[in-house]
Amino acid sequence: MTSANIAGVDHVAIVVKGYPRLSETFIAQEILGIQQAGIPYRIVSLRHPTDKKRHPIHGRITGNVDYLPEYLHDEPLRVLAGWWKARRMPGYRAAMAAWWRDFARDKTRNRIRRLGQAMVMAAELPADITRIYAHFLHTPASVARYGAMMRQLPWACSAHAKDIYTSPDWEMREKLAAMDWLVTCTRANVDHLKALAEDPAKVNLLYHGLDFSRFPEDWPERPLRDGSNANDPVIILSVGRLVGKKGYDDLLRALAKLPGNLHWRFVHIGGGKGEKYQALAQELGFADKCDWQGPQDQAEVIAACQKADLFVLASRIEKDGDRDGLPNVLMEAQLCGLAAVSTRISAIPELIRDGVNGLLVPQRDENALAVALQDMICDPAKRIAMGQAGNDIVRRDFSFHAGMRELGRRFGIVTVESPEITGTDNITATRQE
Repeated sequence: MTSANIAGVDHVAIVVKGYPRLSETFIAQEILGIQQAGIPYRIVSLRHPTDKKRHPIHGRITGNVDYLPEYLHDEPLRVLAGWWKARRMPGYRAAMAAWWRDFARDKTRNRIRRLGQAMVMAAELPADITRIYAHFLHTPASVARYGAMMRQLPWACSAHAKDIYTSPDWEMREKLAAMDWLVTCTRANVDHLKALAEDPAKVNLLYHGLDFSRFPEDWPERPLRDGSNANDPVIILSVGRLVGKKGYDDLLRALAKLPGNLHWRFVHIGGGKGEKYQALAQELGFADKCDWQGPQDQAEVIAACQKADLFVLASRIEKDGDRDGLPNVLMEAQLCGLAAVSTRISAIPELIRDGVNGLLVPQRDENALAVALQDMICDPAKRIAMGQAGNDIVRRDFSFHAGMRELGRRFGIVTVESPEITGTDNITATRQE
């Protein structure tokens, strides 16, 4: 018996900005968890995929994917048909009134596109959908809000990082007032959003966590590299998109400050425009020590973690407020037994405890970052001890399955047979009273 056969379980439309995306493993992991819990769902994507690779997890997700018009002028007849049907819906006038209020404060093409996409979604969603659930509080939540109003459906949201800190307060307040509930992945986010909400009880902490079954239970015995052997350098790994908030220019400048007799190799995995960072490494005189591997799937990232000695992520807050929340790659590295060097921003200190499972430095501080890197490179025993501590912390506090049970409860089920989502798709559920 699955939840699809039980009264009271939501049939969910999951609104995402793009699907599938290599940089959003946590969303794919959650969707698979929803599928395995037996919750009926379909994915509604505002954009078509652009990544050339897919994670293995995407191959296990079997739900329907509806792609909305990415640009309204590309599919004018579809947009017109959506409007023609949406205008007859009982909540259409209320949705339009909300949109006009928003447009008065945000006169952008993007705001118009959100309305057009919402009309198409409202018109095309199957009749059995009972809830709309958006990932990210900015654009996807706008489409979810307008569409839910048109269809007179309840809606909810999962908020993350950039969507919170680059959205205007007025818009977040109004969305929080309109939705049933919101989950977000860090305590820092919870505190920020509770301060904006009329009803703070709507805002709840839900760590993304990791599905441990996708990771090796053991990691290889790492050589005690200490940077003294030019033929066996310490391998420093970083995984992240080559965008400003990841601080890769800060990291490269910190690496340039390391002593010349210290031997290391920098491996980067992630998409983005790498030319300027490669040029910076060339300018700083150590391009030959860098291995720019580009986008990789999760299995390849795990393999790289297994080979590395140290993980580093120099996250920072950008001028527009954009920042990391709690990057999944930090959890993945820790689960693979890697000590981490990172920065004291957002929720990173919720995972990395300075001196316990890694070292934390102030953001944008190249000198402090260089000192921390040198300390870790030269002390393999410390790295190994911190890596073990990190693995213990992730396994204790950041299990995906605990969060998935909570999310399942919000969608109307309680899993009773299995404490964990497994590789099968059969999990018995009971109605949430």
